[in-house]
Amino acid sequence: MMRMLMRAMLALMTIVAMAASSHAQKLEKLVFSTDWLAEAEHGGFYQAVAEGTYRKYGLDVEIRQGGPQVNGLQLLAAGRLDVAMGDALQVISAVERNVPLVAIAATFQKNPTVVIAHPDVNALADLEGKPIAIGSASNTTFWPWLRERYGFTDDQKRPYAFSVQPFLADPTLSQQGFVTSEPFSIEKAGVDPKVFLLADLGYPPYSETLVVTRKTLAGRVDALTRFVRASAEGWKSYLANPAPGNALIKRANPQMSDDLLAYGVRKMRQYGIVESGDAKTRGLLTMTDARWKATDDFLRKAGLAKPGIDYGRAYTLDIVDRVHVLP
Repeated sequence: MMRMLMRAMLALMTIVAMAASSHAQKLEKLVFSTDWLAEAEHGGFYQAVAEGTYRKYGLDVEIRQGGPQVNGLQLLAAGRLDVAMGDALQVISAVERNVPLVAIAATFQKNPTVVIAHPDVNALADLEGKPIAIGSASNTTFWPWLRERYGFTDDQKRPYAFSVQPFLADPTLSQQGFVTSEPFSIEKAGVDPKVFLLADLGYPPYSETLVVTRKTLAGRVDALTRFVRASAEGWKSYLANPAPGNALIKRANPQMSDDLLAYGVRKMRQYGIVESGDAKTRGLLTMTDARWKATDDFLRKAGLAKPGIDYGRAYTLDIVDRVHVLP
């Protein structure tokens, strides 16, 4: 009797182990790279890992951090990633170079790029003729837009070394930044800056788009749809209660402080970075033809687009149109 009981127990344990193994095999692996070190701006994705949302949709998602030495879109094109985060302008640039990349969703409905000025500045137009610190990459992104929209000139430009110290030392200097980060450091130094979110003034490009290769898009539509849906649910949850995602962010990036995480979430909520615009009716992470056309129009007007390139190759709505996770 004892032998029979032990055999039955062993058989049951084997069945349980096989079932667990079978369940694990059902999870489809996706490797996803963010565009920087882990931060609040990536919170929805970490939240989806922390709360098991990706697993709920049959996915085993590995999040890899970006950073100053990481070119996510290059790694994506080389087949070392399944999904990478990239700016809409980067995707259009890739298409111009015949790199087969395509954006399938947009995390940020508002590009978080800002111009930060001192408290006595009332409007962005008031900075005409005044010094503004910008990075070299901005010469092919928002600076041509500022020149066209506000009449700014290149002799206003000052080098930007990704530090707020020159701004704090010079009351006439303005600088570039992101609404979720640089103003935090300035406020900590005792200055209450004027922050001009360029998206609210008409700057059109999407930010933090989710990008794949055309090969991946052709072969893994179902998995990508599940990834976008789970990510949208992650963002909805994160903006309601960011604690689970923040715990993973801090584990991935120990230099990230609680204060900066809280500031980033607060500013994303305040400015509607994730939840505003088309996301209110079409769902989180959505995109539209109109926004991509506005981006292409800006590039052509600024002389930044190559003639004869079809900007429609830079994105597809096939995935996001299947996902409808409202804020």
